[in-house]
Amino acid sequence: MSETAAGQSKLTREQIVAALTALNRALAERGVMGEICLFGGAVMVLAFNARLATKDVDAVFQPAGVIRELTQQVAAAAGLPVNWLNDGVKGYLSVRHEVTGGSLPQFDHLRLTMPTAEYLLAMKCLASRIGAGAGEADDTADIIFLIRHLGLRSPQAVMDIVCAYYPPPRIPVKAQFLVESLFEERRI
Repeated sequence: MSETAAGQSKLTREQIVAALTALNRALAERGVMGEICLFGGAVMVLAFNARLATKDVDAVFQPAGVIRELTQQVAAAAGLPVNWLNDGVKGYLSVRHEVTGGSLPQFDHLRLTMPTAEYLLAMKCLASRIGAGAGEADDTADIIFLIRHLGLRSPQAVMDIVCAYYPPPRIPVKAQFLVESLFEERRI
């Protein structure tokens, strides 16, 4: 695991793939087919190669109980944090849940999916975390990457995508401010 300036461990692409491979083996031993939809930093690392590491693997998964149990075993065997795979992202899911296999690795007992780039951009904008210090969550670099990846040319184009996934009352004002500032500061 790599470490941040604050000493917080981060998971690299190799560690995530190794952990998912171990999870696949454990599922195969039980004769269970698992499905995981990855979100956030794990997608930025695995599918887009937009960063080197992530704090954890945000996901929704089925069968939830079996995968939770097996991820604990994988964590213990690999020396990973207990919550290396977690479903804390559930509060950010859209009713317009558009996913794809993308360029994610696939396994015989574990199917991986991820949100479309538009959906992930909408989620990142909804969260709009701006870290004030080392080790704090910050969505800015991911938002910039996704805006560029999608070829968006204006704050309105970005916010139209966000509104396609989330009702306007749910979208915080800080999301609009962040997106506008990225264009105003010519960071896009």
